[in-house]
Amino acid sequence: MKHILSYAYILAGLLSLSLLSGCAATSVALGKKDLEVQTKTSTSVFVDPVSRDKRTVYLDVRSGVMEFDRNAFTRVIREQFAASDKGYRIVDDPDQAHFQMLVYVLNLEEGNLSAAQSALQEGYVGGGEALAGGAVGAVIGANRGHGWGGAALGAVAASGLSMVANALVKDVTFMLVCDISIRERVADGVYVRRDTQLNNQASDSGSSMSRVSEVTDRKDYRTRIVTTANKANLELVEAQESMFQKTAYAMAGFF
Repeated sequence: MKHILSYAYILAGLLSLSLLSGCAATSVALGKKDLEVQTKTSTSVFVDPVSRDKRTVYLDVRSGVMEFDRNAFTRVIREQFAASDKGYRIVDDPDQAHFQMLVYVLNLEEGNLSAAQSALQEGYVGGGEALAGGAVGAVIGANRGHGWGGAALGAVAASGLSMVANALVKDVTFMLVCDISIRERVADGVYVRRDTQLNNQASDSGSSMSRVSEVTDRKDYRTRIVTTANKANLELVEAQESMFQKTAYAMAGFF
């Protein structure tokens, strides 16, 4: 009877370890089962209202990110402008367009809280598994007269089970970062002076700086859009379309 009770205690303890170690993974799996996409803009952009015949936008999307699908992103932006009721349309001639929207994609990659900064504030904090496992292990070991040894064994078992559970369920965040420059044609007779400072690395031991001043007929609005997608075990192929749509919607909202 003593052996039967001992095995019962052991089985109960191992079951408790499995439940405890799986709590974190289960919490992530349940709490992050749906895709959540958020878009934030660093600075608000307000372009001047213009007549319907001037609501033309030339779009130029560039990127050095290999994973970024520029054609798909451009298509989504065009669709957002076409769906808008404000009458703005994408044109192919930059000289004829009243607005030019230049987009440079800096990042499309898996990120974290510090990388996304305030765009997405969430995360998972663990650390209770070893302590809980030690308590259950103490019950198992005490039945054999070795309380502290059982506690250590339980802690190791719980940690191992937790590592397996957490390896199967991951809280994944992808981040899309775009720098936006919107150039608007000014009224006849109005000219804009634009000063640009260029810092160039000449070699490992020095650098050079150039300053360019020019007169143009366009004023410039600049902002940054950060879009994040979060879900348990999220893959980029699953997040990309929704991230593109959210970002494109924000761009169309500037006009």
